[in-house]
Amino acid sequence: MRKFTEKKLLVATHNAGKLEEISELLKPYGIECVGAKELDLAVPAETETTFVGNARIKAHAAAKATGLPALSDDSGIEVDCLGGAPGVYTADWAETPNGRDFKMAMEKTWNECEKVGADRPRTARFCSTLVLAWPDGHEEVFEGECQGFLVWPMRGEEGHGYDPMFQPKGSNKTFAEMTHERKNQLSHRADAFRKLTAAFEPA
Repeated sequence: MRKFTEKKLLVATHNAGKLEEISELLKPYGIECVGAKELDLAVPAETETTFVGNARIKAHAAAKATGLPALSDDSGIEVDCLGGAPGVYTADWAETPNGRDFKMAMEKTWNECEKVGADRPRTARFCSTLVLAWPDGHEEVFEGECQGFLVWPMRGEEGHGYDPMFQPKGSNKTFAEMTHERKNQLSHRADAFRKLTAAFEPA
């Protein structure tokens, strides 16, 4: 694994919350994080059909445009009885003319499970792929996941996205019923981040 020795990292996201989360994670390593929005970078088209493919597009485009090493994330939920859908199209299932509606997306997901007459528990997993790319084209990939199953009706007011219908394995609460701190111990992104930090540890 190539170790990260630079002091500045471009986080290839326009999401302020994600930038803040990654900045906090890397603060102990003395790394300054800057977001794609601050540098007025365009959002590249995500044309791949895998999490790693789309994460690569974002990371390499940002690194090439700025000359800085860049970190990107692509994530979503895979439902076994739907053949892994919505997967990389998780956010697309929530798109409406007025923005994203994840309540609608969750209803669609559950209805699709009903259509195929899926047995219960309806197993699923959240997936997160992080790609750390350098301007010379080198990359390191870190993948995380959280296994669990879908619940209905939705439960909880915390979190975001599909959190109200996802109950991680070994828990009696959905992500949306957990504290932010507890979710961050169990989540797919936390799993990927734990692997990512090895790149920032001294050799």
